[in-house]
Amino acid sequence: MFDGIPETYFWSYFYHVSNQLPMGTNENIKDELVGETTAKVDDSMEAKPIPNENTVKLKQLMRQLSDSPAIMTGNSNSLAKRYTSILSVVALYWFVSITLVFLNKSLLSGGTSVDAPLFITCFQCTVTAAACYAIVSLPPNVWEAKNLACGQITISIQTLKKVLPLSVVFVAMITFNNLCLKHVGVSFYYVGRSLTTVFNVAFTYLILGQKTSMRAILCCFIILLGFWLGVDQESNSGSLSLSGTIYGVLASVFVSLYAIYIKRILPVVDGNVWLLTFYNNVNAMLLFIPMMIIFGEFPVILAFDGLFSPTFWFLMILGGVFGCAIGYVTGLQVKVTSPLTHNISGTAKAAAQTVLATQYFAEIKSFWWWVSNAVVLIGSALYARVRQLEMKSETKREILPSSNASTSSAEIEKKESKP
Repeated sequence: MFDGIPETYFWSYFYHVSNQLPMGTNENIKDELVGETTAKVDDSMEAKPIPNENTVKLKQLMRQLSDSPAIMTGNSNSLAKRYTSILSVVALYWFVSITLVFLNKSLLSGGTSVDAPLFITCFQCTVTAAACYAIVSLPPNVWEAKNLACGQITISIQTLKKVLPLSVVFVAMITFNNLCLKHVGVSFYYVGRSLTTVFNVAFTYLILGQKTSMRAILCCFIILLGFWLGVDQESNSGSLSLSGTIYGVLASVFVSLYAIYIKRILPVVDGNVWLLTFYNNVNAMLLFIPMMIIFGEFPVILAFDGLFSPTFWFLMILGGVFGCAIGYVTGLQVKVTSPLTHNISGTAKAAAQTVLATQYFAEIKSFWWWVSNAVVLIGSALYARVRQLEMKSETKREILPSSNASTSSAEIEKKESKP
C-alpha cells in the first residue's frame, strides 16, 4: 500500500457517509426563522398565523441551546482538549502519510531496493490483509472495535468473487502508483498524480451521469494548468521521466474509478470498510502472483543480494503496517474534523512533503517549478471549497421546500377559514 491509495479508499467511504449528514444547520435555522417572521408581519392584520411545524421544532431547539450556555460557549478546558486532540490527529496523519511515501521510495528505488515493484506491492498487500484480519477479529469490547469487529471471519469464495471487479481496479491503482513513485522523485510525485480530481469530475459525468458546476470545472482547469507547467519545468531541468509521468496519469485514472466503484461494492460486506480492505488485499495477492511470473520478477528476487537482509524485511513490513495505518488515520482525521478540513490538511501535507523532499534529496528547483506546485495546490483547495459550498446549498434546498410547503398549507387553511 502507499500514500494516496488507502487515503482515497477511505476518503470515498467517508465522503459518501458525510453526504448523508446535514450541513449548514445554522444558516438553515436562520433562513426558516426569518421566513416565519416575515409571514407574521404580512398576516398580522388579517389573522393569527398557524405555527409552522418545522419552525416550532427549530424554536424548541434554539430554546434548548440558549438554555445551555456550556454548549454554546464551551468550557475553556474542554475546548483546549478538543483542539489538542485535533492537532494530534492531524500531526499523526501527516507523519504516517509522509513517512509512507519516503519508505516506499526507498524500497522502490533506494539503496535497499529490489527491481521488483510488483513483489513489493504484493508483500505489502499481504501485511495489510493480515492487519485487517486482526482488526475485524477483535472482540467488541476492545478499544473502538465495537464499530469495526465482525467476529471471527472466514474467507468466503462468493464474497471474493463479488469484490473481484473492484480488486482489479485496486491492483491497477496501486501498481501504477508504485511505478510512478519508482520513476519520479518524491518532490514531483504530488504533481504527477494531481489529475485525480480532473478524472473524478469526468468519470462522475460519464459513469454516473452527474453534472458538475462551472466553478468546479474551472478549478479543474487550474489543476491542469499546474500539471502542464510542472511537466514543462521538469523537462527543462532534465529530470522529467516520461514513463513515470504516464504512470502517474494512469494512477490518477484508476484512483478516480476506484473512488466511484467502491460505493457499489461496500454493501457486499455490509458497509464494513476494514472487511472490504481485507477481501480486496486477498484478491490482490492472488492477482499479483501471475503478474510477477509474466513480468519475470521471481528470478530478480532470487538474485537480489539483500534478500535475507534484516533491514530490507524490516522496511518491507514497516511499509505494509504504515499502508494499513494510513487508512485508519485518514478516517480518524475526517471523524475529528470534517471532510473539507481533511482535504485542506491533505493539500497542506502535500506542500510540506514537496519541500521536505527537495531538502532531503538536495534538489534545486526553478521559480516556475515552485509556481506549478502552488497552482496545483490552489486548484485542489479551491475545488474542495467549491464542492463543500455546493453540498451545503443542495442540503439547504432539500430542507427548505418542506418548510415552504408547510407554510403554504397553513395559508390555505387560513383562507378557507375566512368567511
